[in-house]
Amino acid sequence: MAVSTDSSNNNKRDAGHEEDDDEERTFEELGVDPRLIRALTKKSISKPTPIQDKAIPLILEGKDLVARAKTGSGKTYAYLLPLLQKLFSAEKDQPGRRRPAAPPAIVLVPTRELCHQVHSEASSLIEYCRVQLKVVQLTSGMSNSELSTAMEGPPDVLVSTPACISMCLSRELLRPAALQESLSFLVLDEADLLLSYGYEDDLKALIPHVPRHCQCLLMSATSSSDIEKLKKLVLHNPVILTLAEAGNVKDELIPKNVQQFWISCSNNDKLLHILALLKLELVQKKVLIFVNTIDMGFKLKLFLEQFGIKSAVLNAELPQNSRLHILEEFNAGLFDYLIASDDSQIKDREQTIGENHKKSGKSKKKKLDTEFGVVRGIDFKHVFTVINFDMPKSSAGYVHRIGRTGRAHNTGASVSIVSPDETEVFEAIKSMLGDDEKSPKFIAPFPLLTKNAVESLRYRAEDVGKSVTKIAVRESRAQDLRNEILNSEKLKSHFQENPKDLGNGFKLLIDGFRQL
Repeated sequence: MAVSTDSSNNNKRDAGHEEDDDEERTFEELGVDPRLIRALTKKSISKPTPIQDKAIPLILEGKDLVARAKTGSGKTYAYLLPLLQKLFSAEKDQPGRRRPAAPPAIVLVPTRELCHQVHSEASSLIEYCRVQLKVVQLTSGMSNSELSTAMEGPPDVLVSTPACISMCLSRELLRPAALQESLSFLVLDEADLLLSYGYEDDLKALIPHVPRHCQCLLMSATSSSDIEKLKKLVLHNPVILTLAEAGNVKDELIPKNVQQFWISCSNNDKLLHILALLKLELVQKKVLIFVNTIDMGFKLKLFLEQFGIKSAVLNAELPQNSRLHILEEFNAGLFDYLIASDDSQIKDREQTIGENHKKSGKSKKKKLDTEFGVVRGIDFKHVFTVINFDMPKSSAGYVHRIGRTGRAHNTGASVSIVSPDETEVFEAIKSMLGDDEKSPKFIAPFPLLTKNAVESLRYRAEDVGKSVTKIAVRESRAQDLRNEILNSEKLKSHFQENPKDLGNGFKLLIDGFRQL
């Protein structure tokens, strides 16, 4: 792990080897409050991860911080624990103090799912600690009255996307003078995504009101020009933490406990090969399957259904509470296969379509939830195997997808089904990771699937594949969305009072209630 300050290269030092021989430190040795340690114990967390070991003492010292570590490394607790501890101390040291005029702590995240996850983790820690602190989350689907109610108090910790903070400022639910007086902690989680998700203007609306004394933290899985831009905007002489082995950054891109495999086949044979993998139970459950489009997600789901393989789809088209419900069911083990449409690929395509329509003078209404992210920002639990049915468009996308398995020191595996059209990106991924067959990061040919096993399923697979037409996919997509909206608790009473909305007005309802 490299540790440096940003003020001068002379201050840089390599901490990767300084403590290699030391015993692992406990949360107590890091200076974590006993109440938080008891809360962690109740969550079955007994020792800090490497990023927590390095970051927590620095944050408790009050330093600005840029922390880069791979997905699943424990970055959320690396900032939540010291943040909450400082709020505990402020409450204890000033018991009779008046309520602050604005939230003392703001955590900014790029997606609704990550917003929900961080809010849930912070709330559970506070509940276990039995401390009177208020945590709220804001999303763009909230009405003005809901935002006003959430901001009453105000909360001690505000978890939000940047767009909602900008909205609160414009509606005077957050006042600049109050922020200047009260804001003590600003966290930018998944900071490398905040600008790429289009939040630059929203961040620029907030940053002028961040007081000089505010402690600022940037947590990220990658390093990019966006991170450099954010550092200049909000940080003051930060400490830089990079969780990587000195001299071999490649080893840290994919966890050592994750085995990587690949299968070569034509694009037309991808359905056949994934059928063989799942039907013959050649991969260990639970399985997260990535596709690049929503239509392909539904096509795969319909295809697998014909062979008795139950799966669910997760994409940016579904209402938010439906996505959370699907995720909860998957995490609880109610089904073993989840087909996730990679939002980063979809948004790139939607943006291209939008630009093309703009050039042609036509308008195209945006249908996807821009605050949804599936590759990062969702807490998939106990995923053993990640399957790339469609290859990602970049090496970074591959790393983020594989980061969904092998979390918290558990073992995992990935299987990429690569067609000739995807050879270029696959070669780039191999080049990034290294082609040494003896390396634990080598992507090996999948050894368990024989040609005879594949061919024994070909006739039936091709027959079923032909039946899953574009019309069938479109109907399934509409029906699935219809069912999810009907299942939404917020809409039940509406449909009971307005049954006709299920008929002719249904298309309008989809757009009207997509934010729920």
